[in-house]
Amino acid sequence: MRKTILITGASSGIGAGMAREFAAQGCDLALCARRLERLASLRDELTQAHGVKVSIRALDVNDYDSVFDVFEEFASEFGQIDRVIVNAGIGNGRRIGKGHFAINRATAETNFVAALAQCEAAVGIFRRQKAGHLVTISSMSARRGLPKHLTTYAASKAGLAHLSEGIRAELLDTPIKVTTVFPGYIRTELNEGAGKLPFEVSAEVGARALVKAINREPGNCSVPAWPWAAMGFLMQHLPLRLVSKLS
Repeated sequence: MRKTILITGASSGIGAGMAREFAAQGCDLALCARRLERLASLRDELTQAHGVKVSIRALDVNDYDSVFDVFEEFASEFGQIDRVIVNAGIGNGRRIGKGHFAINRATAETNFVAALAQCEAAVGIFRRQKAGHLVTISSMSARRGLPKHLTTYAASKAGLAHLSEGIRAELLDTPIKVTTVFPGYIRTELNEGAGKLPFEVSAEVGARALVKAINREPGNCSVPAWPWAAMGFLMQHLPLRLVSKLS
């Protein structure tokens, strides 16, 4: 079992939900996010409930130098990091060509370039340790190019999925494992303004399914498996005209 787990974007949503699930399993946690006060509250909750070690750091993943610094600080503090979950991301986006480049650029940078920094930092630690498990949180949106406000978001998450697969390809047959997770609709602060979403589950149910899948350490997985494994297949093979109507 992976004992020490680093999670980015851990102050809310599925990041905080996964932290609760892993703590209940007896894992020590290295948690980072921009909102330190929320992390402090989560740390107190988990240490009191489960008696695990929880260390927190403030981190804006778009500050790339800080990503490396914080990851290394955690590695030094714990002695070893067994799993890193690249979870920090944003769901913002606008239609292309409508004058919202700044918003779309921020989405692309946070979901891909900042994720690249996290992967670089994590795999550097794992190479030194000669062991570890890298987990990237992509999205079902990454399965296909999507229109409207989802275009940049889907592209950024597709880029992350391919980045993960490339890292996995290089590290095949080594003690360093890489998992790409494709979550379906999980109700969190990220999408709280949206109406009813297809096949949505609560943050608690979603976090439980994510942790169960991550602990298996597959190359990739759709979460929850039903119906999203089947939906992923359909999204990749249906005509684009039909896929565009899913957004």
